[in-house]
Amino acid sequence: MGAGHVPVMPAEVLAALSPRPGQIMVDATVGGGGHAHLIAEHLGPTGRLIGLDRDPAMLALARPRLMDYPATLVESNFDQLRGVLDQLGIEAVDGVLADLGMSSDQLDDAERGFSFQQTGPLDMRLNPAEDEPASSLLKRLSERDLADLFWKYGEERFSRRIARRIVEIRRRTPLETTEQLAELIRRCVPRPRGRQIDPATRVFQALRIAVNDELGALERLLADLPSCLKSGGRAVVISFHSLEDRRVKQAFRDRKVWQVLTKKPIQSSEDELRRNPRARSAKLRAAVRV
Repeated sequence: MGAGHVPVMPAEVLAALSPRPGQIMVDATVGGGGHAHLIAEHLGPTGRLIGLDRDPAMLALARPRLMDYPATLVESNFDQLRGVLDQLGIEAVDGVLADLGMSSDQLDDAERGFSFQQTGPLDMRLNPAEDEPASSLLKRLSERDLADLFWKYGEERFSRRIARRIVEIRRRTPLETTEQLAELIRRCVPRPRGRQIDPATRVFQALRIAVNDELGALERLLADLPSCLKSGGRAVVISFHSLEDRRVKQAFRDRKVWQVLTKKPIQSSEDELRRNPRARSAKLRAAVRV
């Protein structure tokens, strides 16, 4: 696995976080270390960067990029941030970044099973040592529960039709690969002429969210963020679909806790999208702890 990930909106992240020498900053989703490296450059020798990621493979990629900086990397999901700070003896920090997007290194590794564009096992776990893979969910859940999952987390209009077909197929043969599932979905969902999005997109998104409890983890992070930040500390969250963005927007509406820096979410420039098409759906929201 190579470090192929390009950090989203790097200049916008730095402007929103405003890292300065001597500060303590957290990258709660360190990934390959792209954003973390940029932030650490601004903290100087007296500052400190704390990087969290639940995926050990991502930490292995980030470590060499941060060797020359005062960085502490921790294998942990971001919803454990308060506990991590307590273990490190840190009461509060000056800024927290959470980029909720998948790393390109994760998406491009067929063995992780995140992408329907290449054949691999239906896994989708961000930490392969935790939780159950997507293939287990597809075996275990009832037709109704599958349909509800695809609708709730993927907003898939044909959720019932897809769930019914999955249950029919699994009676004969288990769904074990990304190719099997993607082909099944494509046969169930009409594809209007000129439509660019693959019919499998929403179901794969829904399964990944369910496998990793991504929305639950985001809600727990947002609830804990005020206790993790100093007064005047900054929170920056980059979301990639409406279910995430809605939760961030709602949390930052609490005026007793937050002063919003982004009345509307910041999105990638046309220039960035030409270089990094995967940034198209990214939305950045930022707020200051009051």
